[in-house]
Amino acid sequence: MKKHKVFGIGFHKTGTTSLAAALRQLGYSVTGPNGVHRSDIAQIAWPMCLSLMEQFDAFQDNPWPVLYRELYAYCPEEKFILTIRDADSWLKSVRGFFGQQVTPMRAWIYGHGGPEGNEKSYLERYERHNREVIEFFEDKPGKLLVMDLSNGDGWEKLCAFLNEFPIPDTPFPHKNAQAY
Repeated sequence: MKKHKVFGIGFHKTGTTSLAAALRQLGYSVTGPNGVHRSDIAQIAWPMCLSLMEQFDAFQDNPWPVLYRELYAYCPEEKFILTIRDADSWLKSVRGFFGQQVTPMRAWIYGHGGPEGNEKSYLERYERHNREVIEFFEDKPGKLLVMDLSNGDGWEKLCAFLNEFPIPDTPFPHKNAQAY
C-alpha cells in the first residue's frame, strides 16, 4: 500500500485514463470509473466508495469527482488531483465520446444522461465543478494538484506533489490522445 491515497477528482475526458496509467506506473493500485451503469448510483456511491477505498490506493473518473467534499471530510490527510482541460475542447470530446449514449452516472452528475442536446448544462456543470474544487481546496495547502495534461503537465508536477522519486524516465502516458 502507498503512503497516501490519491483521488482523481477531474471529470471524465480530462485525462483521467492517462492519470490512472501514470499512477499505476508509480506503483499505485487504481480503480475507476465505478458504478457508471448503476441506476441507483446516487444512493450507493458513498458506500461503494468506502468499500473501494479499502482495496485500492488511487481512484479516478466517476463517481470520485462528485464526492470530493465527503472524501476530504473522511480522509483529510490524503491527496487530490483535479485534471482539467479547455472547456470547449472538453465538451467536444464528451460529445464525440458519449454522443447520445445515456448512463445513470451522467444523469446524476449533469441532470441529463447524455451530452447530445444538453451541451449547455454539461458545460456549466463542468466549469462549476472545476471552480468549486479549486475554491474548496484554497485553504488546504498541499492537498490539491491541478493538472492540465493537454498543456504538457506530466511527471515532474505529479511526482513532486506525491513525493514520488525518482521521476520515471519514460514519456508521461497519454491514453485516448485523440481526445486532446
